[in-house]
Amino acid sequence: MTKTKRFIQAVTGQKTDRPPFWFMRQAGRYLPEYMATRGEAGSFLDLCYTPDFAVEVTLQPLRRYQMDAAILFSDILVVPHALGQKVDFIKGRGPVLDPVDTSEKLSRLSMNRFHDHLAPVYETVSRLSREIPPKTALIGFAGAPWTVATYMVGGQGSADQAAARLWAYRDEAAFRALMDLLVTATADYLIRQVKAGAEVLQIFDTWAGNLPPEEFRKWCIEPTKRLIDKIRAVYPQVPVIGFPRGAGPRYPDYVRKTGVSAVSLDTSLPLDWAREQVQSLCPVQGNLDPLLLVSGGPALDQAVKDILDAFRHGPHIFNLGHGIVPQTPPEHVARVAEIIRNYG
Repeated sequence: MTKTKRFIQAVTGQKTDRPPFWFMRQAGRYLPEYMATRGEAGSFLDLCYTPDFAVEVTLQPLRRYQMDAAILFSDILVVPHALGQKVDFIKGRGPVLDPVDTSEKLSRLSMNRFHDHLAPVYETVSRLSREIPPKTALIGFAGAPWTVATYMVGGQGSADQAAARLWAYRDEAAFRALMDLLVTATADYLIRQVKAGAEVLQIFDTWAGNLPPEEFRKWCIEPTKRLIDKIRAVYPQVPVIGFPRGAGPRYPDYVRKTGVSAVSLDTSLPLDWAREQVQSLCPVQGNLDPLLLVSGGPALDQAVKDILDAFRHGPHIFNLGHGIVPQTPPEHVARVAEIIRNYG
């Protein structure tokens, strides 16, 4: 880990000359070169599992915008896929999985060939660590156990994650067994990413916000803490960014109890509140509305400056409150990069 990199400085709480920036889903369908590579790769999983393609699409936004960090191109569902669950990505529908919603189905999952299955991902990380620009940091990532479990149990994404929540209520012991497996598998996966060259890790808990308070503690905070503890037992110094999307006023509790090094803010958080209640605890990352990046114009410029001003006195990494959406004009991303580089 090179501490002179601007992104590494910020994520470890050091002062930087300007806020570093990168964007969630910065390698994606808004870029024509990504669409060309994806078409060449065939299926989405082939894109994730073929290092030549995964390296290429990771590098594409860096060539255009010179972000301060690159994030491994992959998907959170490679973990259940490597455990033996059937996963498909269907155009116009998204991920579709064979649901794991009983103890019997859970028993069919195994870590026996887990790392063999994920070897192409580790190769991608290793190649990226050599091919990204010297001043650019490399982020590895995985889905948080709760968010990954919602797809595994429900068989697809959903607005309320009802299938996973109901299983947790009706048979907590069985659901906890699934979460235990995911904590172990995800920790091993992230540790291998660091071994291959990842300098920072991000844990995406996209569906944390729909959990009631006690379930938020059980299925978001506690598994994330266990996951981070396992990583730190092997790599004590690796920074870990948490993203409990939708956690609202529970963000400070999440930071204090999970042990994250930094936290990514979603778009719902007021800037003043986030500065006082969250940035006072750790470096923050965020939190531009992705739809402002679509709309562009004076409103986009002002929102970027407002975020930069709000967090200027503490460690801050500029990012979105969620991922870039496909209809985003690439020139709007370039405009945001320009404002950040000229800030201050």
